[in-house]
Amino acid sequence: MTASATAPPAPGSLKRIVAASLIGTTIEWYDFFLYGSAAALVFNELFFPEKDPLVGTLLAFLTYAVGFAARPLGALVFGHYGDRLGRKKLLVLSLLMMGAATFAIGLLPTYATVGAAAPVLLTVLRLVQGFALGGEWGGAVLLVSEHGDARRRGFWASWPQTGAPAGQLLATGVLSALTALLSDAAFTSWGWRIPFLLSGVLVIVGLWIRLSVDESPVFKAALAQAEQRKAATAQVEKLPLVAVLRHHWRDVLIAMGARMAENISYYVITAFILVYATTSAGLSKQTALNAVLIASAVHFAVIPAWGALSDRIGRRPVYLIGAAGVGLWMFPFFALIDSRSFGSLLLAVTVGLVLHGAMYAPQAAFFSEMFATRMRYSGASIGAQFSSVAAGAPAPLIATALLASYDSSTPIALYVIAAALLTMVAIACAKETRHRDLADVTVERDDRDASKPMAAADAPTSA
Repeated sequence: MTASATAPPAPGSLKRIVAASLIGTTIEWYDFFLYGSAAALVFNELFFPEKDPLVGTLLAFLTYAVGFAARPLGALVFGHYGDRLGRKKLLVLSLLMMGAATFAIGLLPTYATVGAAAPVLLTVLRLVQGFALGGEWGGAVLLVSEHGDARRRGFWASWPQTGAPAGQLLATGVLSALTALLSDAAFTSWGWRIPFLLSGVLVIVGLWIRLSVDESPVFKAALAQAEQRKAATAQVEKLPLVAVLRHHWRDVLIAMGARMAENISYYVITAFILVYATTSAGLSKQTALNAVLIASAVHFAVIPAWGALSDRIGRRPVYLIGAAGVGLWMFPFFALIDSRSFGSLLLAVTVGLVLHGAMYAPQAAFFSEMFATRMRYSGASIGAQFSSVAAGAPAPLIATALLASYDSSTPIALYVIAAALLTMVAIACAKETRHRDLADVTVERDDRDASKPMAAADAPTSA
């Protein structure tokens, strides 16, 4: 690896790359979260009107979960081509797909207009959203991770992660403003479409910024080395998926376990909360949205701080703080909401998201450091997105079903606590990665110290 390939970019260049990744992920998460909020607030009436309100909400969350089911497929497809063609091209494609699907949702006819075709069309567009997001995350965090240096990788790579709360902030802010300005009848009739149609404008801005950045120098150097090996040995490079499952299966399982508490707690705190606060606690939609809005702003602010802390003490300790914290917070979380005051609701959601940030912030660098360059997009995406099917996808659905069955928050709290314990076990099995040089690491065998790069001479030709 040449010095030019491994040297950190100029500060201005790195900031531009971080900004491009952040803006792109913000837009994609805005589109994705907008659906979740709409599912909790109006989709039960618009697309499942013949059902009991809580059953209608369950069906709306079921279409919400469908988007998660498509994310592993997106991870496989985008990961494969991202490891073969580069990170930038695939990031542009994912943004286009997400924006087009979200804009189309804003134009959908409702059940009252076309009957059963309405929820079918809604589900198809949700699948497209999930497919695009499944490919977005890996490319965005890798583009930053592979441009930066190891000393501050946790900090810089955490910035694309702030796209999630930024997107949540933007989606919730737009919905909150509309519910404040419009009557319930007007919002249900046509106002809900406005946030989805705004996605078209946001995508144009995101594309303009994303097209202005360079491809990852680490990836370009690894690609050149792979081409040289192919020319010298005539060996065909293994598919990234095959290489990941052969050399990094343990890391994939660890990443999946690490995502359980992070994913489940987030969607309980931000999506299911809109159902629980408005039904069990008797608070208004506006009150619940405002609490999530303010808490998301705090979440955005603390993620880089947690990322910086992971550069100092390691990815694993910070991640464990978050997993243990959300588990311990669940019973106080629901108790505060049950007090039915805005201040208590705000405290519950804010503390929950601050603790979630301790898992989410180091996740980008942690997962990037687990995998070799020529299989990193596939490995990080597969580990992150396959777990979403079992974690984030059913979380609001399971929480709503538990509430309907037991009329109590206790089973929901126990559900999140179980996920936290699973994540703590996964992190305990992981090796610390913060000292890895992404330009030097090829394939790490399971019995090697994760903090030490493998010598090039020991690397298999598939790396």
